[in-house]
Amino acid sequence: MSLRVAVQMDPLESINIAGDSSFALMLAAQERGHSVWHYDVTSLSWQDGKVCAWAKPVTVQRVKGNHFDAGALARIDLAQDIDVVLMRQDPPFHLGYISSALLLDRLKGKTLVSNDPREVVNAPEKMYVLDYAHFMPPTLITRVLDDVREFQKEHGAVVVKPLHGNGGKAIFRIDADGTNISALFEVFNQTWPEPHMVQPFLSSVSKGDKRIVLVDGEVAGAINRKPGEGEFRSNLAQGGSAEATQLTPREQEICDAMGPDLKRRGLTFVGIDVIGGEWLTEINVTSPTGIVAIDKFNGTDTPGLIWDALERRHAEMGID
Repeated sequence: MSLRVAVQMDPLESINIAGDSSFALMLAAQERGHSVWHYDVTSLSWQDGKVCAWAKPVTVQRVKGNHFDAGALARIDLAQDIDVVLMRQDPPFHLGYISSALLLDRLKGKTLVSNDPREVVNAPEKMYVLDYAHFMPPTLITRVLDDVREFQKEHGAVVVKPLHGNGGKAIFRIDADGTNISALFEVFNQTWPEPHMVQPFLSSVSKGDKRIVLVDGEVAGAINRKPGEGEFRSNLAQGGSAEATQLTPREQEICDAMGPDLKRRGLTFVGIDVIGGEWLTEINVTSPTGIVAIDKFNGTDTPGLIWDALERRHAEMGID
């Protein structure tokens, strides 16, 4: 059955088609005969019970510099005109992100939205992971400097990061002597109203920070991301490099533990991060990435697996 798909994401002009997961999902949808629309989250609106967006029909192709063609801009009713919405705009997770998710939640029972927008609101990356704290490194979430100092006395060098950050941005390492911790927390407290996450610096990050993708709660594949020269952050956006990998028994245990909950929540496409083969640090549900690199190394078809799951979920809704 051909589906009408709307992708809520950043401007198509700005994406890197060589590694963009949303683009890969659009290509896969198109190859299956689904029609694809693109819209910017800022055009989302509600009026008289209808959730609408200003969107363009698009066709995509893996041609650098000419990777899409777009039709005329039109206001579409996401309940009447669309079967599946992919919520794929980049984080950070903030009030704008939450507001758009709650608007899309109004489509429940009419249009399939993935990941489930209400569950996205309930599962920000560095908060949802606390449900699996027994797999995490020691962790402190606070705005109180004295709490951080006590934590550092126990654990030595620490990493401080924004609770709702993304892409490895604004992550700082503070050495065991605590130099600059007060100045850093002053900046963090002035910049963000929420508390911040503090964890011991894990030297095993030099072995890699593994991105594992789960589709409907099942492992689809993984890549190991290693920090670039002079960096401790392994995010590809921060100069990290990717390599093929296999799951450790501990990583498989982590995936087995959370898989049923991911499926139950409607979190169809999820990326988790595990450092050194053992420490769970994030559960990415807002706009996970990494599937292009995974498929490159493993010869797999992760977009196809995601569309298998979405088509199955849509059929289960029983909507003509």
